[in-house]
Amino acid sequence: MPEGHTIHRHARDQSRFFAGHSLSVSSPQGRFHSGAKKLDGGTLETIDAYGKHLFYQWEEGQILHVHLGLYGKFRIHKHPIPEPRGQVRLRVVSEERAFDLNGPTACELLSPRDMKKILDRLGPDPLRKEADVDWLKQRVQNSKAAIGSLLLNQSVIAGVGNVYRAEVLHLLGIHPERKGQEISDQEFERLWETIVELLNIGVKYNRIIINDPQDVGKPRSRMNRSERLRVYKKEFCPVCDSEIESWKLASRTIYACPVCQS
Repeated sequence: MPEGHTIHRHARDQSRFFAGHSLSVSSPQGRFHSGAKKLDGGTLETIDAYGKHLFYQWEEGQILHVHLGLYGKFRIHKHPIPEPRGQVRLRVVSEERAFDLNGPTACELLSPRDMKKILDRLGPDPLRKEADVDWLKQRVQNSKAAIGSLLLNQSVIAGVGNVYRAEVLHLLGIHPERKGQEISDQEFERLWETIVELLNIGVKYNRIIINDPQDVGKPRSRMNRSERLRVYKKEFCPVCDSEIESWKLASRTIYACPVCQS
């Protein structure tokens, strides 16, 4: 499932070509036909990302909500636009570009009230300036749940996924099974700062990059997937060379070093 950096990058890139434009909207697959018909010909005002959710707000008042889920994918096209590939739920066309959306978990029109309900059930988004860090700190430190579970809980913190949780906890030497209430003030501050920094790097380079360029000997833009990550789906710890352990935590596989994160 795409993590928060990907969603914010989509919002940024799509805003360049579609925000402020009158758009042609269709549903080649047909499953979003009635919604597309209401949007067709309207002017898109803004594209906003929150956690793993995208909200497209039209000047006419409509709100389109997209959640990619496990299988959702965008494809950006230049003109001339190719024939739809696969089951295209949504096609949006401007004078400069077009995008297709395949396989999303959600592609729906919302009322402002419905949008607020979604936002109200999400925790702070580290990529948003208004993120309530004090609320998050209290939520974490009052919880008996494992920090590895809390980081995947979108009602606690929005946008962090399975890769980031494993990598951030390894960087900080925190075992995924430690209870939230055992996280000290200093550890929480480092945790938040690291998540914010890495997600912003992810938005800039459009991929998850954990390792420092000085350690790899390459700039971030030239790192391959193996060089970008430290413990996720790795066999050995890059710090102590211990064998990486993996197990299920919050229904997803977590990776950790038994020595560095004892």
